[in-house]
Amino acid sequence: MNQTAAAGAAQANARRQRAEHFAAFLPPLLVAAERVAATVEQGVHGRRRVGPGDAFWQFRRYSPGDAITRIDWRQTAKRSHAFIRENEWEAAESVWLWRDPSPSMRWKSAQGMEQKDERGDLLLLALASLLLRGGERVALLGHPQRPSAGRLVLERIAERLIRSRFETAEASLPPVQPLPRYAHVVLIGDFLYPVPEIAGRLRAIADMGVRGTLLRLVDPAEEDFPYSGRTRFLGLEGESPMLAPRAESLADEWRSSFAAHQHELAEVCRRLGWRHLKHRTDRTPQTALLALYQALQGERALGPAGGR
Repeated sequence: MNQTAAAGAAQANARRQRAEHFAAFLPPLLVAAERVAATVEQGVHGRRRVGPGDAFWQFRRYSPGDAITRIDWRQTAKRSHAFIRENEWEAAESVWLWRDPSPSMRWKSAQGMEQKDERGDLLLLALASLLLRGGERVALLGHPQRPSAGRLVLERIAERLIRSRFETAEASLPPVQPLPRYAHVVLIGDFLYPVPEIAGRLRAIADMGVRGTLLRLVDPAEEDFPYSGRTRFLGLEGESPMLAPRAESLADEWRSSFAAHQHELAEVCRRLGWRHLKHRTDRTPQTALLALYQALQGERALGPAGGR
């Protein structure tokens, strides 16, 4: 075998191993998310929808999961693909989901706990499952697939989330992309980033008439700062390591700074008319999912985003 063929075989083997690695995570994540969603679903009632209305929003290509009865045959006859006619009320049912892929999410303070990215994936997927059960359409923010419904959507989202765990990512802020008026975004992350930069990004999204819910994931050690004695702190995103001879001497300042950051972030969301939620990874995921779902319903009752 020549060197080119050997390199090709090695690459193919690496791709196969990665695929098997991803596949090993997929079923457990889906099962766990569905279980959490089913538990929360028992405690909430289905949302009554307003009338369909007749304000045209757009035509979009038919995708798996769409009902065939929704195909606009007149428009389809002019094109090479089947198309769906969407009205503005349908745009209001689209939910765009995002989980922070940055390195700081790949951390936990103790064995037996979930990493922040693992808890984020579980909550995002469980929320998607809950919304899809109610007839909503969902999509991942920053990816080309438009919001749609059906089991296949849930599997695609799960696969994308799992892949992101093994990819190098530096983005700590959600991407800005064109979104339909009245859409909703749910952003899940630790948001350990300068608040002015977070505010600028959220404002760019909100200026499109989009409402949002921000869920901040917190490892208990980040909030409680339980460290004492000689402690070496390692940065997860390129920060220089820091050696503290007496870590307990930093506790008060750390807790105060952490609380101030959270307060500022909550204030940014308040000014935008968005919801701000916090979830510690040592708490049950059901509590966070219920809060997310109720916040989403509350946003819709208020209508499109107000002044900022």
